[in-house]
Amino acid sequence: MTRTVTVIGGGPAGMAAALFASRGGAQVTLLERNEKLGKKLYITGKGRCNVTNTAENPMESIPRNPRFLHSAFAFWDAKGLRALLAEHGCPTKEERGGRVFPASDKASDVTRALEKALRLAGVDIRLHTRVPSLAPVPREGPVIWATGGASYPATGSTGDGYALARALGHTVFPPRPSLIPLTTKEAWPRALAGLSLKNVRLSARAGKKVLFDGLGEMLFTHFGVSGPLVLSMSSHILDADLSALAVYIDMKPGLSPEQMDRRLTRDLETNPRKRLGSILPGLVPARMANFLPDLCGVDGAKTAAQISRLERQALGVLLKALPLPIAGFRPLEEAIITRGGIDVREIDPKTMMSRKVPGVFFAGELLDVDAHTGGYNLQIAFSTGALAGWSAARQSFSLEG
Repeated sequence: MTRTVTVIGGGPAGMAAALFASRGGAQVTLLERNEKLGKKLYITGKGRCNVTNTAENPMESIPRNPRFLHSAFAFWDAKGLRALLAEHGCPTKEERGGRVFPASDKASDVTRALEKALRLAGVDIRLHTRVPSLAPVPREGPVIWATGGASYPATGSTGDGYALARALGHTVFPPRPSLIPLTTKEAWPRALAGLSLKNVRLSARAGKKVLFDGLGEMLFTHFGVSGPLVLSMSSHILDADLSALAVYIDMKPGLSPEQMDRRLTRDLETNPRKRLGSILPGLVPARMANFLPDLCGVDGAKTAAQISRLERQALGVLLKALPLPIAGFRPLEEAIITRGGIDVREIDPKTMMSRKVPGVFFAGELLDVDAHTGGYNLQIAFSTGALAGWSAARQSFSLEG
């Protein structure tokens, strides 16, 4: 007798679950509350959809419960996902840091390919279909919950699955923002809104403990800072005392402090009559150069010849460790991903089935796992969804258990 599987949620985890449940021989129904599948995919990667990452060891970029994901990633990894997308009309390309995007740079092509795969597999897709979060436990066939976390609620991720999990007896850690822009205490970052810094180092320390240290790109905004480096750092400082947190930007990570001082000395000696404010754009973006002298108490109107040794050294220190006091996190609704969700100790990592209720599976952002930016979180969703779907179709278990 053919097993029937119901998948609730048409995001990346839900689509993968439905596809692999069908591949496992089940008759599958996919229920999605929105007017289309993969609505959240359309806004990822600034509309380009950073679908996965080719890192040899993705677990190094998953700070929250990485061991839980070994079986899921072994079941369906980045290579398998890229092959599926290519097979259904969406070839992909690899960019800096192993990030993978559709070759067309269009997120819609990813969703279109996945939907094509689902329809070819015979999945019954039902849009505009809401399911009460406290629906009864299934008795006719397994159910896979892949309703997403609490980030970007406009896409349908309103955390409904958490209530269902609690009703079934699961421990659910309250969702918190992970991969979230940050607000700053001082006004100067906000005055630079729109300015992007590339190839800089961002670090965060709590006392002597290094909480984050990374190279890459960041962005100044009207509220503070954002961009890949900031988002990654945010996941490492969620539990930190922000009032005691020391965050610094190294504007020239390729130069040692000694090399930085020699570079400044050379620039000043080469242009003795130029104002300091007109020399600094050779080291940092012009908009930022206007703020740096004031931040270290140096008069930017001085000529290079008037800059003292102590003032030059102060500039060098600032360029290597520009303080960035953090005030807080942006609202949960703006988080790319949420931390929290179902305690993974209550989920079988080899199947994604609830250890408390046979026949109920969970996948994607409902689970208490999250990763850095770069495509890792989408791969978590795809991999856990695929394993849940295959297991729901193939595993032996009693729905009366």
